[in-house]
Amino acid sequence: MIPNAKRDLGNILLLLFLYLLQGIPLGLMAAVPMILQNRHVSYTEQAKFSFSIWPFSLKLLWAPIVDAVYSVKMGRRKTWLIPMQYLIGIFTLFLSSHVDTMLESASITLLTVVFFLLNFLAATQDIAVDGWALTMLRRENVGYASTCNSVGQTAGFFLGYVVFLALESPDFCNQYLRFEPVEVGLVTLPGFLYFWGWVFMITTTCVWFMKTELPEKDTNKESIISSYKGLWKILKLPNIQTAIIFLLTAKVN
Repeated sequence: MIPNAKRDLGNILLLLFLYLLQGIPLGLMAAVPMILQNRHVSYTEQAKFSFSIWPFSLKLLWAPIVDAVYSVKMGRRKTWLIPMQYLIGIFTLFLSSHVDTMLESASITLLTVVFFLLNFLAATQDIAVDGWALTMLRRENVGYASTCNSVGQTAGFFLGYVVFLALESPDFCNQYLRFEPVEVGLVTLPGFLYFWGWVFMITTTCVWFMKTELPEKDTNKESIISSYKGLWKILKLPNIQTAIIFLLTAKVN
């Protein structure tokens, strides 16, 4: 397996980085409630923000469309991956200029809407990357796709949550990273968003022009219809409905 993996090393590293980028918004969404709590925002308002995580739980609803609707010229997966990552970059850059104002004015509803849309884009990007992994890697290496997903997304979440909160904390930075105490951390939320916004923009441009996607067989509209028929049958099952309600409300305190 190791010699086979070496033949796909470039593709594996690309998948790892794409999944890492995907984990950054997820980590930030976990970090925001901590910031809100430090600003003494009520638990009721914090519960509103938990709705921003819903798109990852609901992405199955639009996954058949992402899988079947695409531009042959651009590529089946890049048709969705490139626009989604550009939009994530734009959203992140937009947030870097406005997030402090949202937090200071306690505009939790607006903050929730913006992060909901950001999460929607990340969930759609996840669908495209998952599909691309199946054709990007050689048949004998397809099993590494799930490893790239787990490792990359976890690393991105760690960067967006643990690393960000540590570097944003004046106490942590003063105790472990500085010789002279300062009232602010090494990074700020706007600065962190601004940095990763440009990382998304640059990475997406490189993937667009430098990575060739292998052509796939066409998918007709009947497959979309059959996918939604099967999904509807599953959603009508009582146990599935109970599980959906539980998963969608688990983080609403």
